[in-house]
Amino acid sequence: MTIRKYLELIRFSHTLFAMPFALLSAVMAWEVNRQSDPPIDFRLWDLPGILLCMFFARSTAMAFNRWADQKIDAENPRTAQRHIPAGKISSRHAALFTVFCAVGFLVGTTLFLPKNFIPLIASAPVLIFLCGYSFAKRFTILAHWWLGAALALAPIAAWIAVCPAFSVAPIFLGGAALFWTAGFDVVYSLQDEQFDRKKRLFSVPAKFGTRSALRIAAASHGIMLVFLFLIPPNYPAFGVLTWGTIALIGVILLIEHWVVNPSDPDRINFAFFWLNIVISLLLLIAGTIDVWLI
Repeated sequence: MTIRKYLELIRFSHTLFAMPFALLSAVMAWEVNRQSDPPIDFRLWDLPGILLCMFFARSTAMAFNRWADQKIDAENPRTAQRHIPAGKISSRHAALFTVFCAVGFLVGTTLFLPKNFIPLIASAPVLIFLCGYSFAKRFTILAHWWLGAALALAPIAAWIAVCPAFSVAPIFLGGAALFWTAGFDVVYSLQDEQFDRKKRLFSVPAKFGTRSALRIAAASHGIMLVFLFLIPPNYPAFGVLTWGTIALIGVILLIEHWVVNPSDPDRINFAFFWLNIVISLLLLIAGTIDVWLI
């Protein structure tokens, strides 16, 4: 039950948003290594290194976010039952868990040694950026895109950890993750529009209202699609399956915006969670098949 509480604290199930982007980038990088001259052998510890770093980096950011937002969460009826304000996990234990996950992330980067020092060198700046998001809503309306940039680091970092060669493909993949995340975070924040306005917190719905927020979210998702369509021309291993999947993702995004009803939290959560998981998993599966099997 204790483990379950901490997994619920960090919303472990939401790992499915960013993890497929990181794994797809790793697949792309491994293929570039294989095709290089001379070929670079697959390193056994790359995969657990990516998985551990992804898990601990996200867990650090989420645990810190819950710790930093505990007073705000306690005042918001929607979030008052989260673990810290509800007393399920103490503030002190949440802080200690944050430190534990941060150390786990730093240790995870050592799995790429001795051939690659970049993950270890970049680990502290990455954690600072990830945790900085927790304060963004207090001073900038760009908080949604800060969260997107945090998730965009996943595919870029996975590529850097695996492949020494520069490519714009993982940057475009990161850009897609950025605007995809920002778009669905704007939609999710519709639930707190009145509360954010009352507490003078910065969010797109609180600043511009529901209708404009939905348009901004749709525009962000449109930019995501642009980034996705830029990837195959810059990564030849992707073929028809990836192109078709990107087009399908566009259809799913249209469905997501059609399903959303600002007055119905269940429909917001359905669009936020299930449809977005389908998008990320489809992209991973199609891209992997294109690279390794076709």
